[in-house]
Amino acid sequence: MTVKKTLLLCAAALAFPLSVQAQDVLTLYTSQPNQDAQMTVDAFEAANPDIKVEWVRDGTTKLMTKLRAELSSGVVKPDVLLIADSVTMESMVSDGYLYPYLSPNRDKYEDSLYSKDGYYYGTKLITTGIVRHKQAPQHPMDWSDLVKTEYKNQVVMPSPLYSGAALIHLATLTDDKSLGWNYYEQLHANQAMAQGGNGGVLKAVASGTKPYGVIVDFLAIREAAKGSPIEFIFPKTGVTMVTEPVAIMKEAKNKAAAKRFVDFLLSKEGQALVLEQGYLPARSDIGVPEGFPKRTDIRLMPFDAAKTLRDNEANKERFSKIFEG
Repeated sequence: MTVKKTLLLCAAALAFPLSVQAQDVLTLYTSQPNQDAQMTVDAFEAANPDIKVEWVRDGTTKLMTKLRAELSSGVVKPDVLLIADSVTMESMVSDGYLYPYLSPNRDKYEDSLYSKDGYYYGTKLITTGIVRHKQAPQHPMDWSDLVKTEYKNQVVMPSPLYSGAALIHLATLTDDKSLGWNYYEQLHANQAMAQGGNGGVLKAVASGTKPYGVIVDFLAIREAAKGSPIEFIFPKTGVTMVTEPVAIMKEAKNKAAAKRFVDFLLSKEGQALVLEQGYLPARSDIGVPEGFPKRTDIRLMPFDAAKTLRDNEANKERFSKIFEG
């Protein structure tokens, strides 16, 4: 082999690892379901071919336990978080772990859907409303219907001691002047059953074990589309919500790529992906998934994530006293 040919081969061999190294690496911790997370990563990488995303997925509670254990050891692995709810993000803000970033896309969002300082941004709306078995005799239209005599021992709901969405639902309804804690006392007196998560509610109502329930929107709407004999109702007073927020870690190793990830999720393209996944986009100019009413017909109840974080333990304790005596 000639010296010239040898040099060319060596140059070619060196070029390959250099081209790989030239690609930025972004580390994402997420609680999205695996399929949704893969879709999100694939879409971002397609729009940003110079960035490779490495991601870790688990439920929000387990993921945050892992992250906090790492942080307590002085280790910061993720650049970006994409998790279920804003209350968990508020706990990260209060502990000084998040980086404030004012995305240029924030003006497309209602103020209630992101941190005013840019610590996190809601990327979708997963609302909680009422599910009804189609053979049930009553047609509830609002939260107050569920405490009427006709619904006694007929309602099932996820427990806020188990479900994060149910805990946010509790905080939102008890802050509402027309409902308050009296509403939960009335639910208990009316023998509403509170246990487990949203999956258990779906199973109970779809099977006819309980004709009415409190549940997150997409679970009921998707099952109804598959032929399950149920319907989802958006209450007139409004729905409560979790927003699957995204945030950048304060000690992120790749803040430039992290900012592009946030901007992508908030962009029209990123929000169209939310719609494709079957969820209600946080942006109001994207449309709604099949089976949802018009966006203008969905009323979102006011929600204060920081206050909810402060009240969480007291809310759990008070709920326990009402429902578990």
